Amino acid sequence: MTDIRKASQEAVEAARQSDQFALILATIQATQAAQPVQQPAPPALVQQSSGQAAKWIGIGIGGSMLMLTVAISAVAVAIAAVSVAISSLVLWRIYKDMFGKK
Repeated sequence: MTDIRKASQEAVEAARQSDQFALILATIQATQAAQPVQQPAPPALVQQSSGQAAKWIGIGIGGSMLMLTVAISAVAVAIAAVSVAISSLVLWRIYKDMFGKK
């Protein structure tokens, strides 16, 4: 008998809970119906800067090319300076051999 009594008590408790859940749900629906429906805000406009990225990429590429040109020019000047120095020494030695004192 105790099992039947326990089962009936649980059934009564479940019925009370379902009544409470129905009351809570009805309250929520009533408050939602009482509130005015708000339209969602339109999305904010984002200004697009179409030329900004391209401008900076162009500046980066142009700067890189300028630095590469300066570096190659510096190497060319260094090679020219070494060539002039070697040529001067060779010509000075030839001059010394031909016109120098023996």
